[in-house]
Amino acid sequence: MNEEIKNNAPENNKPLSGDLGEGRDVICAISTPAGVGGIAIVRLSGKGAVAVADSIFKSPTDKKLAEQKANTLHFGQIVENENVIDEVLVSVFHAPHSFTGEESVEISCHGSLFVQQKILQLLIEKGCRLATAGEFTQRAFLNGKMDLSQAEAVADLIASQSAASHRLAISQMRGGFSSELKFLREKLLDFVSLVELELDFSEEDVEFANRSKLFDLANEIEGKISRLANSFEFGNVLKNGIPVALVGETNVGKSTLLNLLLNEEKAIVSNIHGTTRDVIEDSINIQGITFRFIDTAGIRKTADTIENMGIERTFEQIEKASIVLWLVDSTSVSEHIEWLTEKILKRAERKKTILIFNKIDKLSGEDLEILNELFSPFDCEKIKISAKKRLNTELLQKALIDAAQMPQISANDVIITNVRHYETLQNAQTAISRVLDGLNKHLSGDFLAQDIRECMFYLGEITGQISTDEVLEHIFSKFCIGK
Repeated sequence: MNEEIKNNAPENNKPLSGDLGEGRDVICAISTPAGVGGIAIVRLSGKGAVAVADSIFKSPTDKKLAEQKANTLHFGQIVENENVIDEVLVSVFHAPHSFTGEESVEISCHGSLFVQQKILQLLIEKGCRLATAGEFTQRAFLNGKMDLSQAEAVADLIASQSAASHRLAISQMRGGFSSELKFLREKLLDFVSLVELELDFSEEDVEFANRSKLFDLANEIEGKISRLANSFEFGNVLKNGIPVALVGETNVGKSTLLNLLLNEEKAIVSNIHGTTRDVIEDSINIQGITFRFIDTAGIRKTADTIENMGIERTFEQIEKASIVLWLVDSTSVSEHIEWLTEKILKRAERKKTILIFNKIDKLSGEDLEILNELFSPFDCEKIKISAKKRLNTELLQKALIDAAQMPQISANDVIITNVRHYETLQNAQTAISRVLDGLNKHLSGDFLAQDIRECMFYLGEITGQISTDEVLEHIFSKFCIGK
């Protein structure tokens, strides 16, 4: 059996494409996270996977895994020369009804690192090889279990850290995005077939493709592609978190507020001005929305070269952020407030800015009135808190949720979160725009057909109907081992 598996191994240990289960070796990997846990799962896939598992598995009733029905679970032991390595549960899956579309086995063992590595070692001795990053999902794609955009959604689902990003990944993995692209592509295919048919009868000057209907179709597709591409900005924020810059003068409490929001001592807090000299970044989930907080160096006039470099980075972060939290020490408003205001608001144009008066626990009612009057010209939301005393921080969280302006996402909404998809959609939009331009200029069918096919090419590139080994290798290399 070992020799049979070795003979099926591809050169250079690279995954192969082709028919279901043909010419592919058996791969194995630990699919659970690295480290010690209650249980771990070792996964096998490929033609002969059940036989390999059988060679190290011993059932209390001496039953063989190869003789068992698909989608069944079996208790037994993993043994090496009659020595028991662990008591396990083994799941058996037959092609094509498995995640990869191939014959597959999953061994649930105890989470001991020794046990995990020992089982892998035994499997390799029996002819398996270690899977490369994302190879199980890649085989699922090559076997037609999912298209390329759905495969990429698997990685997004694993990496999701909020309810919103999880919902988007699930929607894409179920094929919502793919279905829309395939529908557009099929409509274009019908028309390009008619346009190209005209070329066969060019001498007879016949027109099979109605130009008016083609224009309406191209216009509709251009609108849908544009909508999908425009959703990327929102989708990228949901996936990676909304960037929030904490800015203000030195020693106003930015680091204290960051530590409060994150509920950990992430930033150094000190009474010394200019303690934070570089950007400190971390994320937190508030009511299902991920906010990526960026604590920046305090803005002040200084001759310190290093501190000035940090201040310049602060200005850069303001321009990159979607929300700006401008902290002011309400007990000591700086004489440089006008200079500071110009520096901050100039870069925060068209962004949601929240003005936060910190240290209000030290103010009297009269002081608060003076503060309100001083900042009344500023047209932005204002909140009074004490980060040190944890006063009114719930108001700040509510303001952040409101500032995020996240629309409700239904199960049928298609939102783009992948940079590759976004860039490819832009290319498709350029191609379909040329079709519209060509129709307006009454270009001949051969030019129209070329642009229609180019648009179809880019739509197919997203779902993997058209792909190259280089693209596949790049995509699946980012997956974790075992998936």
